[in-house]
Amino acid sequence: MPSKTTRRTLLAGAPAVAALALAACSEADGGPALAADADLPTAVPEGTKLVIGDPSQQLAFELSGLASLLTFEVEWANISGGPKSAEAFRAKSLDLSSVADIPPIHTNWTGLPTRIVAASGRVDPLAHPIYDLGVAPGVDVASIGDLAGKRIAYSPGQAQGALILRVLDAAGLAQDDVELVELPSTADTYSNALAGGEVDVAPIGGTQVKSYVNKYGADGATTIPHGLRDDPWVLYAPVEVLEDAGKAAAIAEYVRLWGAAKLWTRANRDEWVDAWFVEHEGLSVEDGEYLFDREGEPDFPETWDETIERHQETIEIVAEGTGNDVLDAEDLYDRRFEPLVAEGVAAYGDGGAS
Repeated sequence: MPSKTTRRTLLAGAPAVAALALAACSEADGGPALAADADLPTAVPEGTKLVIGDPSQQLAFELSGLASLLTFEVEWANISGGPKSAEAFRAKSLDLSSVADIPPIHTNWTGLPTRIVAASGRVDPLAHPIYDLGVAPGVDVASIGDLAGKRIAYSPGQAQGALILRVLDAAGLAQDDVELVELPSTADTYSNALAGGEVDVAPIGGTQVKSYVNKYGADGATTIPHGLRDDPWVLYAPVEVLEDAGKAAAIAEYVRLWGAAKLWTRANRDEWVDAWFVEHEGLSVEDGEYLFDREGEPDFPETWDETIERHQETIEIVAEGTGNDVLDAEDLYDRRFEPLVAEGVAAYGDGGAS
């Protein structure tokens, strides 16, 4: 349960006018309304509750003690990924979720306005990719330049699907130059499709990279790097939630501690590998250590300018590949939250709440 003993103001640097904005706003169904251009409130009202889908960070908050600094009620939802978070947003059963940078594009394309409130990446992202390209046994693909004419697993609306469109663009190929095979990128679907000869190439990540080669390497299965940044990771929320002043204040409080919670996991390798990868995910210690090292160190940009610029490039490639309108990436970000992760990192570093 969140701590109610100390109501710390985690946005001490915000302008005092924010409190006046909160007091002056009109009542909406869920609480006082907050305009999109109003300063964030400096305190979380009593009785505020957030439903958060951020499973790994839930554990990081709890183990680091940072959960005790949250002054609102938290209901943790075991929800991750774009499709599940979007579905929960539409059902009004989720307030905030952690995803790659593709779901916020697709929610706004499909009539669900959302905004990004925190952004992160990886230090040296090309050396620490989320995905590799799995190559089926017997298929001759040594680089992305060999993809022409190949059957490639594709999941529209998900990070893996967007990555494939970006890879084709980088290789100078059009969709007509390959065969995109629509498959959901869940569990080991792509690894099985590769091994079963349903596709020639598929983006695989996490332990799938290791287990795929271990299982099928003797048959000729391989993986290759795609050579692109695939590390963007964000927190996003429906605009409707951010228009609730109490929830917006609570989200700001969470965002401010979000980076510090992640840094705690990096500083406590053994404890984190055991708690998250082994106990929660059911992996072996060896696989947990592999994933921990593959992730590398997190990067929390103090300014979102370059993040937004790269996001715009992705939007344009995905829009062309899907027939959607090109969105302005700037419109997907709520920059009122931009300085908060850095503030939290400066205040707590990787030491948690101790």
